[in-house]
Amino acid sequence: MTEDRTLRVVLSPDSLKGVLDAAAAAAALAQGVLAERPDADVVRAPLSDGGEGLVDVLSARRGGRRRRVGVADPLGRPVEAEYLVLDDGQAVAESASAIGLPLLTAEELDPFRASSRGLGELVAAIGRDPEVDRLLLGVGGVATVDGGAGLRAVLDRLPLPVEVVTDVRNPLLGPRGAAAVFGPQKGARPADIPVLEQRLADLGFPPEVADAPGAGAAGGLGAALLALGARLRPGIELVLELTGWTAAVATADLVVTGEGSVDASSADGKVAAGVCVAAAAAGVPVVVFGGQVATGAAAALRALGATAVLPLSGDRARAAEDLVDLGRHLARVWTAAREPAREPGR
Repeated sequence: MTEDRTLRVVLSPDSLKGVLDAAAAAAALAQGVLAERPDADVVRAPLSDGGEGLVDVLSARRGGRRRRVGVADPLGRPVEAEYLVLDDGQAVAESASAIGLPLLTAEELDPFRASSRGLGELVAAIGRDPEVDRLLLGVGGVATVDGGAGLRAVLDRLPLPVEVVTDVRNPLLGPRGAAAVFGPQKGARPADIPVLEQRLADLGFPPEVADAPGAGAAGGLGAALLALGARLRPGIELVLELTGWTAAVATADLVVTGEGSVDASSADGKVAAGVCVAAAAAGVPVVVFGGQVATGAAAALRALGATAVLPLSGDRARAAEDLVDLGRHLARVWTAAREPAREPGR
């Protein structure tokens, strides 16, 4: 804690998927804090664990130049995918930009047709960029469960060093694998899961690849990229490192983080978990919010260092208002906690 009475708060939410991006969530929290405490020192530091928002988060903190390239979407239609080139020669891209779920309607979801080919085309294009010497690739939010077969049809080797940023540690196969856990998100029915599982098994990845933590990420893209020589990294740890987040928190009085739904996965590699651990190590209280908070999730995050885990109203239409209200509430609580005790009779 600082000795003066200025509130220093770092706002580091993830996106509320389909509702608010991380920057908008941080802006709403800041509005609430400043409405209650106009003198507060507010740092907006939105985060991503490797999925949606990775390019935006690193662009906001590191600058760089955005570029677009034409690739195939999950169903083979032309789409423009985006990547970021940082000043040090590193490119940053999201798999969802090429083969993401938002590129398809609910009626178009088809885990048997959707291909990761477009991501292979994006990686190949980045490899041809003369200003790029390595790639940071966020995987997540894709419409595919093809184990990277489409990607590998384009790439028989990686054109540059690739670090894969993932927020999950699932293996490729089994009850925690790509088909069983992520298939339903991509349109798979219960009867489809064994078929998809066998299709992934038939790709023939060796056990050291198929069983690696994160191999099942993004419908098995983790396994395909690992087999091609990429390095898999826990997303939030790497993002905290690249954004200089730890330095921003060193003098903070409070950190606020959260996401649309706080559930069992939130304590396992997500933004909230990484922030809780890092803030606790710095001795800074951290409050986690969730549009919804599942049973048991709050206790898991408190075990990682969260001071409090607070649910929002759950109404997607008023998510921004909820975050403004939360910012005001936290500023009031902090102010009350820091008020000096009054002497008797005063």
